[in-house]
Amino acid sequence: MRYAVVCIGLLSILLVANSVVLSQQAAPQHLSGLDRDNARSMLDIVASDIKKYYYDPKFHGVDWDARVKEARTRIDNSPSLNAALSHIAGALDSLNDSHTFFVPPSRPYRHDDGFQMQMIGDRCFVTRVRPQTDAESKLKPGDEVLAVNGFAPARDVFWKMTYVNEILRPQPSIRLDLRTPSGNQRQLDVVAKMESKGMQVKDLGDSINDLRREGEDNWMLRRPRWVELGDLLIINLPAFNFSESEAGDLIGKARKHKALILDLRSNGGGAEESLKALLGLIFDHDITLGDRVRRNGRKTLVAKSRHNPFSEKLAVLVDSNSASASELFARVVQLEKRGTIFGDRTSGSVMEAEHYSYHTGMSVMAFFAASITEADLIMTDGNSLEHRGVTPDELVLPTADDLASGRDPVMARAAESLGFKVKPEDAGKFFPYQWQKD
Repeated sequence: MRYAVVCIGLLSILLVANSVVLSQQAAPQHLSGLDRDNARSMLDIVASDIKKYYYDPKFHGVDWDARVKEARTRIDNSPSLNAALSHIAGALDSLNDSHTFFVPPSRPYRHDDGFQMQMIGDRCFVTRVRPQTDAESKLKPGDEVLAVNGFAPARDVFWKMTYVNEILRPQPSIRLDLRTPSGNQRQLDVVAKMESKGMQVKDLGDSINDLRREGEDNWMLRRPRWVELGDLLIINLPAFNFSESEAGDLIGKARKHKALILDLRSNGGGAEESLKALLGLIFDHDITLGDRVRRNGRKTLVAKSRHNPFSEKLAVLVDSNSASASELFARVVQLEKRGTIFGDRTSGSVMEAEHYSYHTGMSVMAFFAASITEADLIMTDGNSLEHRGVTPDELVLPTADDLASGRDPVMARAAESLGFKVKPEDAGKFFPYQWQKD
């Protein structure tokens, strides 16, 4: 999760706002004694690992033991399982850390709002609408989102809205206040698509099969794609999840061209080895990313230059959804003056975390998880990108009309800077969005 705050207040406000909508749609959920015990157990397990592994043993000045005790009391008084799980999330939220968060047990259904929204500059817009959903009949790309369940979106809290709505407390519907590109305002409820996927508590074999199917789907959505336009190569990288040899294949294609655009928009990061491999293939010398700061000391992080790196002109595209490794890549290119960064300010979510998986129960188990930050990275300019992000060399923001028409002015401007003419309407068709399978 991103842009956390030091207290639980804002997360609580979002949960209350959601509860207003939920109360109009379903009866309150009763919390059984077993569920309450499970919630306490989840809190204790995660809290213990944070105390052992969190990179800052002083927890940024947070009294961690007191915060956990407060969360346990709140769980004891919770009227529902959703509320109890929210208090676990709130405890982790107090650390003000983009990569430390709670992943609750999976729901017994698949949930899809049918649309995506994103911060562009300081405004929030609908960017995509899924066909054959309730959203398709009510929303269009380019609609500005003024409020979500009564709460105005802003950069520093947007992750919270996404985390609550998609992970912590998925809802049967979501209430939006919108403004169309023409200036008309309206309020409406968008009904989510919710399909049963069996029991919430599953045995290990079923859970592994579900993860395998989701992994295959995610691989298709996160694979690199490219477009060749004469001497210009454009590579779209949805994630840093490729091997060193795969990075070599991509840059091998680039060597046949005189310019390269790397599109890291909506790239949420990935593996450190992928990041170092790609950096090593665009620099002709070893690159120091910065110092990795752990609870037991600091260590310099270096990307080794690879054989025959790409040496021609380079542009990198980023947006508010570019996070973690994609931010580090863009900032290194910027600091080393290797290329030009275009687009929007990035997420500011750059900590290094370990994913921990857990379960409660014996013969039948409920699976949950936590992401726990184990390092921060202080870059060569002496700063961390956490909560700061990367400010592009050239700020280029699509307008509401661009989103509505499918134009991509960011790509077009980057191509122009490299000496190539690409129309925004053509650039918008290079990498058609692929929705995750039902």
